[in-house]
Amino acid sequence: MSEKLILTIDFGTQSVRTGLFNKKGEVVDLAKKSYEPPYFSKETGYAEQDPNYYYLKLCEATKEIVSRNKDKLNDIIGINICCFRDSVVPLDKDNKPLRPVILWLDERRAKGLKKIPFLSRLIFKLVGMGPTIELNLKRSMSRWIQENEPEIWEKTDKFMMVSTYITMLLTGRYADSPCSQAGHLPIDFKKGVWYKHAEKHLKGQIFNVDNKKLCELVPVGGVIGEITEKSSKETGLPVGLKVFSGGSDKSAETLGLGVIDDRSASISYGTACTLEIPIKKYKSAEPFLPSYPAIIPGYYNLDVQVYRGYWMLNWFASEFAGEGSNLEKKIQSTLKLDELNKEMLKIEPGCNGLVLQPYWGPGLRRPLAKGAIIGFSESHTKIHFYRAIIEGIAYCLREGLELFEKRRLHHKINKLRISGGGSKSPAICQITADIFGLPVSKVQTEECSSLGVAIAGFLAVGEFKNVHEAVENMVHQSVEFQPNMENHKKYDYLFRHAYMKMYPHLKDIYKDLKTFADKK
Repeated sequence: MSEKLILTIDFGTQSVRTGLFNKKGEVVDLAKKSYEPPYFSKETGYAEQDPNYYYLKLCEATKEIVSRNKDKLNDIIGINICCFRDSVVPLDKDNKPLRPVILWLDERRAKGLKKIPFLSRLIFKLVGMGPTIELNLKRSMSRWIQENEPEIWEKTDKFMMVSTYITMLLTGRYADSPCSQAGHLPIDFKKGVWYKHAEKHLKGQIFNVDNKKLCELVPVGGVIGEITEKSSKETGLPVGLKVFSGGSDKSAETLGLGVIDDRSASISYGTACTLEIPIKKYKSAEPFLPSYPAIIPGYYNLDVQVYRGYWMLNWFASEFAGEGSNLEKKIQSTLKLDELNKEMLKIEPGCNGLVLQPYWGPGLRRPLAKGAIIGFSESHTKIHFYRAIIEGIAYCLREGLELFEKRRLHHKINKLRISGGGSKSPAICQITADIFGLPVSKVQTEECSSLGVAIAGFLAVGEFKNVHEAVENMVHQSVEFQPNMENHKKYDYLFRHAYMKMYPHLKDIYKDLKTFADKK
């Protein structure tokens, strides 16, 4: 007996996954294609990729799925897509990419040569957001291209996220979801539309992109288009198959974890680490820092991010484990970190007073902050440092959670759901439970982003009455980690008496470091 299926396309930083999901939340089939390499760097700190390479890998994955499931093609009722955030590409009038994608983890910065109007700068300064706006402007790749590649910007007819480019190749329509626009584009996240006259809007002018270059926005769950004859030949997918308006990978991951109310939160331990809480009434995460539209209609996600989250583990291996060592290979190839995690468990919670602040990349709340680690003594080893990274990331996410609880929710959450590469380690899951003092659970699959877009796809075609029914049928808890309250007391002391005091005491030093760097 046949069953209705959703085909999911999940673009991550390291690979693309194409899956078939049924209404029980079961993975009927899955094809994964890794990027080799995930990105290339013309200069130190750059991270770029050919946008057509992503599409090529997608085609490889879909053809593999189709070849194994020819008897199920008629059961597929639609396609839903999620993609990593804040990665842009300019196209010319013939829809040809003018340069490689600039990925979200790229470290280049615009100089800010073209200032926003004086009155706008004054307003931002008066509300204490001057440095945040300056960082946002300099991190906008539209600004960087305008300053450094003016000939490319002159030819730019369309300026878009990677997800938009993929959707356009599949459907022939220049359109995407508001949920996919999390990044540096002039969008009103509350309304899910572009700012009118974006170049003149108080917030929109930060990015200096006019509306003519931007795609059409289709509400989450709407139909963007259908697989064309051309894309059918390239992907193997049936002509006419509907492509729904999906969303970002993190939003899909939150839904795939079954986190759909503001009494729970999702944690993603990936290349970037995030904590998200879904809300139905829009509230900014911080003044001038938005909540993002969720992958389900009528919801938003409060979002806090550790920019270079579990990326730090690869950094640790590269810098401290020795190039080509067995440890580094294990980290890079499996992300399970089994050997390190076994060694880590021999160390007491709190790493004998070693505390790490994981600001390896600048954040909008603290644009001048740097990474810091305090408490070194002769007793500390590389494994202490490794565990301090894991604990520091959890501290940072806990800080964000407590900020949301106090200023936005006005109540406590009672549980966490966890996913991503780091969640494969029971030791990391237990440390997370101990630091937060909350139960931490996982669900039946590691493909949480794919599961999330599958749920959103079934909702889009009306297979469930509402998101609660969909989650009840498709998301199933697999394991739960209860906090060790003795360990929690140790972590709570370090969190409040060390971690939370680090930035206030270091922020003036960070300003001096920026002054020093600017003189180079």
